[in-house]
Amino acid sequence: MDPRPDCRGHSARVGHLLPSRARGPLAQHYALEPPKARTAGSPARRSGHCPLAGGDLAGHQKRAQAHGQTILFLDESGFYPLPSVVRTYAPMGHTPILREWWTRDHLSAISAMSPEAKLDFACQDRPINSTDVVAFLEHRLREVAGRMVIIWDGAPIHRSHVVKAFLGTAAADRLHLERLPAYAPELHPGEGLWAYLKGVELRHLCCSNLLHLRAELREAVKRVRRKPRVIRGFFSGAKL
Repeated sequence: MDPRPDCRGHSARVGHLLPSRARGPLAQHYALEPPKARTAGSPARRSGHCPLAGGDLAGHQKRAQAHGQTILFLDESGFYPLPSVVRTYAPMGHTPILREWWTRDHLSAISAMSPEAKLDFACQDRPINSTDVVAFLEHRLREVAGRMVIIWDGAPIHRSHVVKAFLGTAAADRLHLERLPAYAPELHPGEGLWAYLKGVELRHLCCSNLLHLRAELREAVKRVRRKPRVIRGFFSGAKL
């Protein structure tokens, strides 16, 4: 979902972690070298500066690990049964033909990725709302020990009263949120994940229905989980 320029997070928990301007386009390839560590800062503390400016994620990752914290980038996207058409090979004079059926039905997906190449994923056949986001956060809190730093965009479902109410509960004491700058999807490694799933793992795939798409999508995510170098490349492509 696209963040809006007037997005604001929960005043008690949300700071500004990244620079307010875009750092550059997503990388064309995802098997890139990870960024070098610089001076570490506190990823779970609100401050007036931008601690990840200049690709300082590696330093903050080490500091977070030292304090028992986990950094996760959370994002949502949609998947349709229609194929993602990319360039391919075919015999000369025989243009490849994909037979598809038109539909507005789609799967809504949500993911959380860590710089250590861990990937959590869920999908459903209806739009993701704030209640779903809270349920996903609760699941991560059950699965991950220690404090968590969630970095996401300023989508309305991230700023709703449902999310704010959850942040006020004892269950969210281990959770800290940081918001990406508005209109800067190239700073989010989640964009690299969606592009890779649609343009590589699911390219040219025509699904007959949402059940078919769900099965193919789950298998695609399993394949990505077995490629930690690719997942780390999403962070390199986002200049983090």
